[in-house]
Amino acid sequence: MFSKQEAQQLRKDFWIAFGKSFPRKWLLYDTKVKDFSFKFSADNKKAEVSLDIEMKDELFRNAYYEKIWSLENLLKEHIGDFQKDEFYTLENGKVIARIWVTKEEVSIFNKNTWQEIFEFFVVKMEAFERFYYEYEDFIKDV
Repeated sequence: MFSKQEAQQLRKDFWIAFGKSFPRKWLLYDTKVKDFSFKFSADNKKAEVSLDIEMKDELFRNAYYEKIWSLENLLKEHIGDFQKDEFYTLENGKVIARIWVTKEEVSIFNKNTWQEIFEFFVVKMEAFERFYYEYEDFIKDV
């Protein structure tokens, strides 16, 4: 296994390599909706691309989640099969709404799977972005 420092360095190297391999500006936090963002994540077992709706006010969080959910079939056309959880609990205990896609059997700690993760990230995030830009006005109208 890796020491804490080695693991930290591998994570850093992973994100640097991703940025160099696919140097573009992603939508991520620039949705113009506070606490409504797209995220990349990877660990020792999987990689994920997600839409996180993190408003503290449950009514607003639910309203945005319901907007996205009302477009379920259109979202599926863009990103394929996905998971959703209106009350997803983060490791820190914070409850958010999350819609995400996962690539299993890849690891941030295995350089042999990095390219596979990078390609997954690009395909799925571009699909999420196309969906968002296409329905942005509808989604923002809460």
